[in-house]
Amino acid sequence: MRLLLILITAAVAAAQTAPRFTDVTKAAGIAFRHNAGKAGKKWLPETMGSGCAFVDADGDGWLDIVLINSRDWTPRAGRRSTSALYRNNRDGTFTDVTKGSGLDVEIYGLGVAVGDFDNDGRDDLYITALEGDRLLKNMGGFKFQDVTKAAGIANANFGTSAAWLDFDRDGRLDLFVANYVQWSQKGDLWCSLDGSTKSYCTPESYRGASSKLYRNLGNGKFEDVSQKAGVGDATSKSLGVAVLDVNQDGWPDLFVANDTQPNKLYMNQKNGMFKEEGVSAGVAFGEDGVARGAMGVDAADYDRSGRPHLAVGNFSNQMVGLYHNEGNGLFVDEAPRSTVGRASLLTLAFGVFFFDYDLDGWIDLFAANGHIDEEISRVQPKVSFAQPPHLFRNLGKGKFEEVTAKLGPDLGRAIVARGAAYGDFDNDGDLDVLITTNHGPAYLLRNDANTAKHNWISVRLRGAKSNRNGIGAVVRVDSASGRQWRMVHSGSSYLSQSDLAVTFGLGRDSRIAALEIEWPSGAKQRIANPPVNRRLLVTEGKGAEPLGIVKK
Repeated sequence: MRLLLILITAAVAAAQTAPRFTDVTKAAGIAFRHNAGKAGKKWLPETMGSGCAFVDADGDGWLDIVLINSRDWTPRAGRRSTSALYRNNRDGTFTDVTKGSGLDVEIYGLGVAVGDFDNDGRDDLYITALEGDRLLKNMGGFKFQDVTKAAGIANANFGTSAAWLDFDRDGRLDLFVANYVQWSQKGDLWCSLDGSTKSYCTPESYRGASSKLYRNLGNGKFEDVSQKAGVGDATSKSLGVAVLDVNQDGWPDLFVANDTQPNKLYMNQKNGMFKEEGVSAGVAFGEDGVARGAMGVDAADYDRSGRPHLAVGNFSNQMVGLYHNEGNGLFVDEAPRSTVGRASLLTLAFGVFFFDYDLDGWIDLFAANGHIDEEISRVQPKVSFAQPPHLFRNLGKGKFEEVTAKLGPDLGRAIVARGAAYGDFDNDGDLDVLITTNHGPAYLLRNDANTAKHNWISVRLRGAKSNRNGIGAVVRVDSASGRQWRMVHSGSSYLSQSDLAVTFGLGRDSRIAALEIEWPSGAKQRIANPPVNRRLLVTEGKGAEPLGIVKK
């Protein structure tokens, strides 16, 4: 008996210290449930939302949380659905500060992007919504003001994902908004999986909608330059957008993920114009030459080649796309011969992003999965409605291993996921994960992956001549195991926004030789021997300062 107790005690201790992601949603005080308005009519927008964001709304160095909500199609007495704003209490818990924040309005919301569009030092929000997007200016004190109309923004085109970028490098953040299809309640179509009962229509049933590019004119004003800049395409059905510098010329390009239409790769021509090169670059279609059901997307250098590559979440039976940038204008989809492709064939990936979850210096890949139709298993027995996420650990040399099942039951739970974002909400150095579900709860997963033996550095930028967030800046670190780099970017994933700080895992490297930054203004900055296991704020042209004490 004593031996049995010892074994049980040892097993419990091992389980408690095993690498895992822990669901801390309830303990953190987050009580949010997405309302898709589902009432049996099976209208297309009900399958799409919603998004989420990590944002330091009050500038205290601790990440707050935004969760986007939709609403009932017909108002119901005693029921009100609004987006939510949670303040970080700096002790692992959050307080709901939605009331009076400006987010406490009923809209059919979908996505969110974070960026300081007026360079006043406070991060603003752009929320996409079916009846019309909202630009919310951060007034401080967790108060946001709707300045959409005053800013000259008018987008009621089924907006989905959005991204801030400084495409003309004038020091002001511009805005790209991905729009989906032309849909209305009156024009909703009847579709069916079995020919007898209504199901959700595919986007092929509807006409596409042109995405929008808004140029920041300063003084709180924007100009719609979509057509003039060459990114207006009415055949697109866009769900995801990633900002990347494909050819590393210092000018941000755009990859736009389209659902059942060819993906687009807009190359910045440095003159206010973009040139679409998706087909010639090899990212427009799947290997079979057919447009896939693309959802979320992200870009990063996962093999330390020095070039940004792409991950694209696709529909079930299509695999997550893993496009390797060959450096000659071409991308090659490595998914079919990778664990990433084989493991993701039957899942439907929405939120997709690269991040170094174990801080070993190699960027890993996360995909949040979930189908759109509750009855899918009746017609496709191998495909389920609720699906577990994928977490692919980077083994180096372009190889990945799926480790979802190794990181605990909370991460491996089957859910109907949509938006996903990463950020270090507890300031312990490793990156945590926020996931939304369609017509269900949000989940906050704390990273307890036992990374204590791995060193790291987190860098947040503050532009001077460049935009205040430093969006578009390239940050590099040199350590014994080699060179890593990240580009500060808004957008990516699906309808969501991860932390704008960049985190580098260093593995067992205990020293950084240099931290280098190439700012969007063209300025270059070098900081020798920055401290490891610290969060730094780097101001353009000035230097670095610590961002508080960390736990590790």
